[in-house]
Amino acid sequence: MTQITRRAGLGAMAALLAAPNLARAQTPTIRIVVPFGPGGSTDAVARLVSPGLQQRLGANVVVENRSGAAGSIGADLVAKARPDGQTWLLTFDSHSTIPALLRNPPFDVLKDLDPVMLIGGSPYAVATRPDKPFQTMADVVAAAKARPDGVSYGSTGNGTIGHLSMIRLGEKAGARMTHVPYRSGGLAVNDAVAGHVDMMIGSAALMLPHITGGSLRPLLQFGPQRLSRLSETQTAAEAGFPGMEAEAWWAVFAPHGTPAEMVNRMNAALKETLSEERARTVMTETQQARLVLSTPAECGTFFRGQVETWGALVRAANIQPD
Repeated sequence: MTQITRRAGLGAMAALLAAPNLARAQTPTIRIVVPFGPGGSTDAVARLVSPGLQQRLGANVVVENRSGAAGSIGADLVAKARPDGQTWLLTFDSHSTIPALLRNPPFDVLKDLDPVMLIGGSPYAVATRPDKPFQTMADVVAAAKARPDGVSYGSTGNGTIGHLSMIRLGEKAGARMTHVPYRSGGLAVNDAVAGHVDMMIGSAALMLPHITGGSLRPLLQFGPQRLSRLSETQTAAEAGFPGMEAEAWWAVFAPHGTPAEMVNRMNAALKETLSEERARTVMTETQQARLVLSTPAECGTFFRGQVETWGALVRAANIQPD
């Protein structure tokens, strides 16, 4: 009798120990694919929302970085994933230029991915290392005119709105600069801080921590008015380049055919997460970003306009992928 009782006790203990493992095995895992390397603003947004999504969706949320080819490698992974609500894309503005940038895109950005939410945006800014000889953008233009292609700038990749904005600025100023594309904002910032490029263009969200910390000096911002944390830095219009507003943006997409109820549930979870005080403060104050938190339909309308607007510039400038 004692032996039977002992066996029963051991069996019950084993069941108790196994229960948490069984629960974990049954908890679904959701992948948030970021088509850029770690350290950039897109990666930061994905990691900011992950805890809130995990709580609201009742799933393990994993951020997966898949960089390369202007974000098309990671986006293609999502486009070809099963539309079962387990895989999502959180991407950047270069997503809109893929059709014009790549000769034979592996997927159709408008047909193979369904819009979920336009999270928001942040004006682009140009900054340089403090010991570089540039105090304003006028200094950069003068140096570039004196030494065509002798002034370099980094960006988060070919075909990003930041890259396209610098092309437009160079054309308006009559100055040629050398573009150095990177696979992520983190890599671009690191090289700008190290002085390997003369300056870089990135979203204010990406640049502000380095500007505030003193490792970069701002030269120009592309918003309609000065950001509160860049109050001493000229806008493009103030610097003599009217009509040069440019904003980085982040959006979420799902594999085409993902059921509407899943898309709406993710949209709601994102909205609730980014409406929390901490997340909203990080986005709007720390990173000076503009939150939109759109509906799926609004995201689709916005994205189609971006594909048309920036795709035309990519084709006109004959920009090639990284």
